[in-house]
Amino acid sequence: WVEGAKQGIVVAGGQGQGNGLTQLSYPRGVVVDQLGTVYVAEEGNDRIMRWPKGATQGSVIVGGNGGGGQLNQLYWPIGLSFDRHGNLCVIDNGNHRVQKFNIDSNT
Repeated sequence: WVEGAKQGIVVAGGQGQGNGLTQLSYPRGVVVDQLGTVYVAEEGNDRIMRWPKGATQGSVIVGGNGGGGQLNQLYWPIGLSFDRHGNLCVIDNGNHRVQKFNIDSNT
């Protein structure tokens, strides 16, 4: 928090609601890593997006295969965090589970 801040800057999305790589739909959780990469849990598109610092579009790193209960699917993800080993943990709300993913930060 910065006292006197007058405006923010868009670091992910900002191109209206949708499922394109420049769009988000019902973002519910966000984590920013040490490199400034933004990770977003997107309830509306059942996916996790990664937005490198300064990027104009993101990439799908988890989900994006339609909502569902398979191990490569999410259903209403609402939160995320990284564990001490760098694994991404996702609150998969619609499936009543937490899933852990090994994410390669170089892709």
